[in-house]
Amino acid sequence: MTQPTTVATGMYVYAITAGSPCLPTYGEIGIDGGEVYPVFEGALAAVVSNVPNGKIRPERRHLAAHHAVHKCLMRERTLLPMSFGVIADSAQAVRRILTLNRDAFADQLRRVENKVEMSLAVKYDVPSIFEYFVRTHPGLKAFRDRLFGEGRRPSEDDKIELGRLFDRTLRDERAELTRKVVEVLAPLCAEIKENPPRGRRLCRASPSTRKMSRPAWANWCSPS
Repeated sequence: MTQPTTVATGMYVYAITAGSPCLPTYGEIGIDGGEVYPVFEGALAAVVSNVPNGKIRPERRHLAAHHAVHKCLMRERTLLPMSFGVIADSAQAVRRILTLNRDAFADQLRRVENKVEMSLAVKYDVPSIFEYFVRTHPGLKAFRDRLFGEGRRPSEDDKIELGRLFDRTLRDERAELTRKVVEVLAPLCAEIKENPPRGRRLCRASPSTRKMSRPAWANWCSPS
């Protein structure tokens, strides 16, 4: 006679937050429709749902549920969101994580309390970044024209040197614009993390600001 298969379950961890007796369950909004609820340990709680033990594939529906839980939590609580795919073996394992990292979690919760992190990117809206820089930087244009003017055929070394000059010019302009953006945002932000720009992006940053209403934010962003 075939024995029934028992499916082991684990706990998918969405976030860490401050523990509170009134911390609710959030309904069946988790991965695969799992009920989302808190696991307490002292002054901390992990927000979890039960899942089949093992890895959760990063499918669209799983990612959507993961972010939906974060969105639901952030409407009313300060939290430390976990990256996708964190699964603990049991409630006991979750409590052990909370115990071992109690001070670090508490410090980080205090640090982000009543703040919102955003992503900011400034991009070039031009067909060709290189041609735009040639038009707007006389030194780069003069070097390009010297290499390619009057039917000349530049050597590979010349092309490499032109590329290096373009990279230096792009790097300098990105640094200057990033400095200006940080200078403008600094009065409003508790912290600004500068991220390396890529592709057409001129600068990238993750400013952390105090929470404010939409009208207040729009008023601050509007030019005077």
